[in-house]
Amino acid sequence: MEIPLLTDVEARVLGSLVEKELTTPEYYPLSLNALVNACNQINNRDPVVAYGEGDVSRALDSLRDKRLAVVITGGTSRVQKFGHKFADVFTLSRAEVAALAVLLLRGPQTVGEIRNRSGRLHEFADLSEAQTTLATLAERAPPLVTCLPRQPGTKESRYAHLLCGEVPSPAVATAAQPANHAPSAAASTPAAATANLEIEVAELRKELAELREQFAEFRRQFD
Repeated sequence: MEIPLLTDVEARVLGSLVEKELTTPEYYPLSLNALVNACNQINNRDPVVAYGEGDVSRALDSLRDKRLAVVITGGTSRVQKFGHKFADVFTLSRAEVAALAVLLLRGPQTVGEIRNRSGRLHEFADLSEAQTTLATLAERAPPLVTCLPRQPGTKESRYAHLLCGEVPSPAVATAAQPANHAPSAAASTPAAATANLEIEVAELRKELAELREQFAEFRRQFD
């Protein structure tokens, strides 16, 4: 089947619908306001965005045209609510849905990151199961994910979804150092060290926010 290409806003909206159905089914389907909040979360999202109701509403209209989103009526609420048909349209297993949801919401990820960050969506038994799931998605015709070239200085390759089209290759340094060249002095300056620390602090803050959300979700089960 042909992949209905998504915009970045549509990808975030679809990923949020998928995530909330699996993690908080008691609040699914979502109202427009709840969906805007889900898209704009500061944790479990990369990049963090600030979409308005108009942005999300237009994305929903487009996703409905692509048969990936639906309006769900009925019940006691008069507020219009929205759901998705992601698994049905692409014939996906729960493991595949979970892996794609992580990629839609967080951008390119390693196998280990996908396994660790999809626990509330699907509990992968081990790295092998996560790897097999990604391989299956990559071998489809057309493929839904791709393995990106390993970037210099990293130990593992990352996977990215193809629902928004081909993924641009990571930027390559404009001036590569000659072989056996000593590291640049600038790399060891206080400014560079400070920049690295700021990156590490940002990552730690993101992980702390994730832990707080998971703890809050755990507590809500007993409220």
